[in-house]
Amino acid sequence: MQTETRGRRGGGRPKLGKPNPIDVHVGTRVRLRRTLLGMSQEKLGEAIGLTFQQVQKYERGANRIGASRLFDLSRVLDVPVSFFFDDMPYPDGTPNPAPTPMPEAGEPDPMAKRETLELVRAYYRITDPAVRKRIFELTKAVAGPADAP
Repeated sequence: MQTETRGRRGGGRPKLGKPNPIDVHVGTRVRLRRTLLGMSQEKLGEAIGLTFQQVQKYERGANRIGASRLFDLSRVLDVPVSFFFDDMPYPDGTPNPAPTPMPEAGEPDPMAKRETLELVRAYYRITDPAVRKRIFELTKAVAGPADAP
């Protein structure tokens, strides 16, 4: 007796009601890069032949991004495909060998905050490299050592 697959060809991932963590991570990286570039979901969608609603679903991890679409996104967002997998923990939950600092449990990811994105955009609008470097050094000095609590 054959089991019903409800429109699916068998195999694949079962629908558990929540997105796969890898799809969520990749979608978060798409959103990060898009917002750092100051690009709207609509503009990104137009560039890769999608609606902004489809882009939203990718960014939430609700829809899985296929290889060819990931390649298109890497070209439009001007990053290597590997960018979308940077800082992704291993399946057992252990961090990658060289991760960026992650927030403490319960804290929002600072890279997902609008304030962080606006700060980065403003920083890169500084046209004089010497001024930009001095602002960078000032910020590091005010923040204190990286390993301080």
